[in-house]
Amino acid sequence: MLPYPRSFSHIGLSVPSLEKAIKFYQEVFGWYVIMEPSDVENDDTAIGQMCRDVFGNDWEKFRIAHMATGDKIGIELFEFPHNEKPENNFEYWKTGLFHFCIQDPDVEGMVEKIKQHGGKQRMPVREYYPGEKPYRMVYVEDPFGNIFEIYSHSYELTYSDGAY
Repeated sequence: MLPYPRSFSHIGLSVPSLEKAIKFYQEVFGWYVIMEPSDVENDDTAIGQMCRDVFGNDWEKFRIAHMATGDKIGIELFEFPHNEKPENNFEYWKTGLFHFCIQDPDVEGMVEKIKQHGGKQRMPVREYYPGEKPYRMVYVEDPFGNIFEIYSHSYELTYSDGAY
């Protein structure tokens, strides 16, 4: 028997400034803050211990904030001291997470908004099924180097047979 499909809870993004990231994601996508920026220290509190379990012992403190999307998916933002932007932020051939995707029927308008707020368009807007279905997509980047995709339609509609 196959397991039932689990729901997606949240994604964690590392950014150089919580305040700038919150402003970008609020103004561009309308995401809202559910936990204001706060400090996490390498101490014996529950959160300090959890972070030691994940990051090891070689850290002192970092900042964290939580946002949510319109469909209740969490966006966990991390600001580490001495953060570094990778030289190549798109090593797609390496195993691991390399993008996430948001959905907006106005792909072109969303791209312009992203660019107006300091992000980048990484490719032209493309149609998945030219002349058949009105599904479009594009890869973009936030001002902090996080790469993501924009779909005009839901993931299920985009990849299912017979969906207009």
